[in-house]
Amino acid sequence: MFKHKKLALVCACLAAGIPLAQASEQSESNGFIADSSLKLLLRNAYFNRDFKNSAPDAKVWGQGFITTFESGFTQGTVGVGVDAFGLLGVKLDSGRGRNYSAFFDTDGDGRPVDDLSQAGAAVKLRFSNTVVRYGNQFPSLPVLAHDDSRLLPQSFTGTLVTSNEVQGLELNAGRFTADSPMGDPARDPNRLKNIDVLGGSYALTDNLSAALYHSDVEDVYEKYYANLNYTTALSDNQALNFDFNLYRTDYDDNSAAALDFGGDGRNDRNTIWSLAAKYSVGYHAFIIAHQRNTGDAGYAYDYGDGGSSVYLANSYYSDFNLKDERSWQASYELDFAGYGVPGLRYKFAYVRGDNIDTGGDKEGTERELFNQVSYTVQNGAVKDLSVRLRNSIYRSSNDVGPDLNEIRAFVEYPLSIL
Repeated sequence: MFKHKKLALVCACLAAGIPLAQASEQSESNGFIADSSLKLLLRNAYFNRDFKNSAPDAKVWGQGFITTFESGFTQGTVGVGVDAFGLLGVKLDSGRGRNYSAFFDTDGDGRPVDDLSQAGAAVKLRFSNTVVRYGNQFPSLPVLAHDDSRLLPQSFTGTLVTSNEVQGLELNAGRFTADSPMGDPARDPNRLKNIDVLGGSYALTDNLSAALYHSDVEDVYEKYYANLNYTTALSDNQALNFDFNLYRTDYDDNSAAALDFGGDGRNDRNTIWSLAAKYSVGYHAFIIAHQRNTGDAGYAYDYGDGGSSVYLANSYYSDFNLKDERSWQASYELDFAGYGVPGLRYKFAYVRGDNIDTGGDKEGTERELFNQVSYTVQNGAVKDLSVRLRNSIYRSSNDVGPDLNEIRAFVEYPLSIL
């Protein structure tokens, strides 16, 4: 288990101050009000998942209002500030039998609620370049990552220490005790006991970076994460990037996460890794990736560590994270700025997985065809308005999952109020 004394020691070391390699942000503070910002994100989202007659389709449309306030820090050796958010989701279309719970919770009759709302805040302290936050937050770490892929974002309640005392080095340590999902305004409906996180990332050079993290979700699992990312320029308009990601999971005995992913509930372990190579030439990019899963169970996430804690190459609709699964990806990206339309982008990907242990005599397979087009207005009255449309066509052997076609559409408009 993650030791509380170890976490306290790390936080104390960070607060004491590592020898500085860059200027102190706190010494440059302009004050609580002067450095404050208030933003409103308008998000219109449509979701349609067609299960090809194997299950009721999920169709939902909603309007989200995501307000975030970030204060500056008071001046002095230790700065004090506050971050806060307010969320409102309004149902525009859905109904019983076709609701999608990641958008809207349901009432006692199984109908989606007409709206949902939530507010949260966190107190923050800053010493030099180290910030301590306590309260409601949106953590984005490889082993604890909130999900913001639907109408309203997921949030967590707890403490997080972030230190940037050394140039290129970020250290994180924290404990969270509550998880509020995307479609549920309750503070902790999943009854998270606690999750401890520790780790950091370091830019060794301009072209090479590394990251190491550890997390422990009480009574669920411990995770270890590693990343190496390297980019080399081949010419003025050509580059090659390699991105390696690895998770090692030790499941607690009788963990529902292990049982859901093919384990037997006793000393289950899992290792999953992916390696992606991306060749960029001008406004085009070509990617190939391989991902491999080994161990007693598949790779589980979102059991207290957030719906985006899957920093792997082959994660689209499917994450290709089932027991013993091996998967390959080929994808293509195009930036239309080179053709006179800045802000317009397109991505295509094909991923195929096999060797899946389904518990039967035959191995399982799955495959996904992914398309996404996005556009961000570059100037004018609606500058920064963005439109994103994505489609996934998913097929698998019968013992893996239901076939489906999925469409997601997002229109977002950010407003800076303060």
